[in-house]
Amino acid sequence: MANNGKSRFWSPGKVLLALAVCAGVLAACSTSGTREVAPKTAGKVDLKRYQGTWYELARLPMFFQRNCVQSEAHYGVKPDGTVDVLNRCKTADGTWEEAHGTATQQVAGETDKLWVVFDNWFSKIAPGLTKGDYWIIDLDSGYNQVIVGTPDRKFLWLMSRTPDVSESVKEQMVSRAQQQGFDTSRLIWRSAD
Repeated sequence: MANNGKSRFWSPGKVLLALAVCAGVLAACSTSGTREVAPKTAGKVDLKRYQGTWYELARLPMFFQRNCVQSEAHYGVKPDGTVDVLNRCKTADGTWEEAHGTATQQVAGETDKLWVVFDNWFSKIAPGLTKGDYWIIDLDSGYNQVIVGTPDRKFLWLMSRTPDVSESVKEQMVSRAQQQGFDTSRLIWRSAD
């Protein structure tokens, strides 16, 4: 066997480079089919029609609402186009807790994707970290029922203009949320008065 002065073995640098390329290819292949696509949103939302009171029918578990048995949200469009947010929560002992905040469009002109920042001590010291995603996933044409969620599908709210809706409306809303990839088996439903 002739040896023309070249080694049959790769240099350590070439071996490391080849391993890095292989690792990168394997990582890309292992995640290529598993990345979740963000849920679709409702499209153009008329925030003036959307403003007013919404009653939470059901939600996915959320730390800030852990003691809530009934919740409602009040929205009002301000002259500058931002939305005033007042969330109210009734606890099991009958007391009401409130959180006040402001919603702004994530992208100019896209009224179905909002950032919500609540006025609390944490948002004052870390304003960039306290923005919450508020995506309007589904909204009926009469602005009577809405499904709101987060793009990572961790949080979900089914809301209505009235605190009670028919079973068929509930089933339709749950079905739409499921179609968008939300785990509706963990929904917490509004308790009766």
